[in-house]
Amino acid sequence: MIGIPKEEEWTPMYIIRESFVAKPGMASKLAQLFKEAAPSLFGSKTRVMTDAVAAFNTVVIETEVSELAEFERIMKEYGERKEIRDRFKGYTDLWISGGREIYRVV
Repeated sequence: MIGIPKEEEWTPMYIIRESFVAKPGMASKLAQLFKEAAPSLFGSKTRVMTDAVAAFNTVVIETEVSELAEFERIMKEYGERKEIRDRFKGYTDLWISGGREIYRVV
């Protein structure tokens, strides 16, 4: 039988899913940009996905953090690091719309 951890042993975890609808022909370019930047910005607990069975031209970045403050730190760092800002310069020209979902793993 699988044991359920006691509350004091349990570490909360959040999944942040940022979805983008890329402009036609730009999904692979957007995905590659995120894939190259993710390790230096988000760390190893991030993956980049593209649609297989979803709305066309969908690119998703999924990041796992132990607390929401960690994600806030990442977003602040994104705005402060010049090499990251330079890498993402013009990336908004690659997509039409986007959104963010935050889930708590239970």
